[in-house]
Amino acid sequence: MIAAYILIQTETGKAAVVAAAPRGLPGVWETASLAGPYDVIARAQAPDIDELAKLVTSRVQALDGVSRTMTCPVVHL
Repeated sequence: MIAAYILIQTETGKAAVVAAAPRGLPGVWETASLAGPYDVIARAQAPDIDELAKLVTSRVQALDGVSRTMTCPVVHL
């Protein structure tokens, strides 16, 4: 399993809607609103990096109000 934090920028006024939407997506464990350059953070998990990429590109980025994402995979050093 690979875990990642997905930082999400939203269109103006859409942060609350976008913060609630990913919680229903398979693989997304939790979301929270942020202050700063990103509006929402989501914690996600997938079996491998390819499935994580599919989750972000086909589901998270497709949500209404999402303008940009940055995926930060968790590594264990």
